[in-house]
Amino acid sequence: MKSAPLLDNAVKEKIMTAKAPIKVCMHILRDARNDVRSLRAGTTLVQEGFDVSIIDVEHDRSRPVKEDLRGIHLRHLIIPAWHSSRRSEIRFFITSLHTFMLSITWLLQSRADIYHATELNALPACCIAAALRRKPLVYEAYELHIPYPETSVVFWRRCGKLIMHYLAIVLPRCAGVIATTPLYAEEMKKRFHLREVTLARNIPPYRIVEKNNLLRRHLGISAEIRIALYQGRLQRNRGIDKIIRAAAFLEPGNMIVIIGDGPDKAYQACLGSLIVSEGVADRIKIIPPIPVYEELLDWTVSADMGLILYTPGYSLAVKLILPNKLFEYIMAGVPVLATQLDAVEEVIKTYDVGCIVPSIEAEDIGTAINTMLADRDMLTRLSRNALDAARHDLYWEKESLQIAQLYKDIVAKFKVKSTS
Repeated sequence: MKSAPLLDNAVKEKIMTAKAPIKVCMHILRDARNDVRSLRAGTTLVQEGFDVSIIDVEHDRSRPVKEDLRGIHLRHLIIPAWHSSRRSEIRFFITSLHTFMLSITWLLQSRADIYHATELNALPACCIAAALRRKPLVYEAYELHIPYPETSVVFWRRCGKLIMHYLAIVLPRCAGVIATTPLYAEEMKKRFHLREVTLARNIPPYRIVEKNNLLRRHLGISAEIRIALYQGRLQRNRGIDKIIRAAAFLEPGNMIVIIGDGPDKAYQACLGSLIVSEGVADRIKIIPPIPVYEELLDWTVSADMGLILYTPGYSLAVKLILPNKLFEYIMAGVPVLATQLDAVEEVIKTYDVGCIVPSIEAEDIGTAINTMLADRDMLTRLSRNALDAARHDLYWEKESLQIAQLYKDIVAKFKVKSTS
């Protein structure tokens, strides 16, 4: 499917005919090669004539410091202890401080015309670099972080009030603020008195995914087994324990499959123990993440339904979340079962692509899974609606127009010119 022009011809011509392209430097404190959102946003800007670089964090010493991907210049801060240092609060604080100083140095050396902070932990360094060089700053929030950051890092949680004060000062001064969820955007506007927040949901590019039996072949199970799938990170706020307990109430021939892992290895060990203690090892399987993200939907499509069973009362961020997996399920034509998460429920009802279970009790979840899997006519209808929504509305080529429009406005408003 061809995408519509992202910028009007006048602005695009200005970018393309400049002595040198306008340079955008994005910063993210994780491996950008495996962060599909930052690559999508960066690729969108590259297609419109911007010179885009991403400064990220890489723990693998064997990686080159510099490499190009999809027209984006990746610049890796090689921090071998980035993940392992989390075992000690003091060690992680020191590692974070070291990374912060390196980030500022590299951001200044990039001599960007626009700085783009991806997530809260990348904002301070980008803010300093943008202020020192008097350049526009864009902040992109994957999470809400209201009223405090959701993190296992104790010193970040203890700084919750200070972080809120910091955001209240910085965000109104940003050239642009991007949110990935409509209700996050509204909450940020209200909390930080922002006039505008750009909404750009994290939706996959459009593609047709052929139906297959990858999951069943991988697990060595019968083609007749019906699969309810959860894909994504295994975190305490994702309701994974509820999914495991719900497996005890599945009818014969129904199975839950989980694709993913997470940073908290102790929590993953607890999930394994829970599977054993609940006696559901024959009804639920956990397999590692698919190494290549572009192949994920080929696995997703082999499920009969997708699960988003977060606990709404866990936090405001969870209640208002709009996870990537919702749009991945939709792109693959997989009907969705979700708990009462406001933004998720709105999408499901708008496009009629799934069902909502009002209870987070394991037995109620298990019953809801059984009911959906037993109604083949309903699953066919919901799948057809999902594919129609993906084809006509829910695809990145359309969603990315919002980011392009934001950058168009920044170029015009701030009279951005290349300093190269």
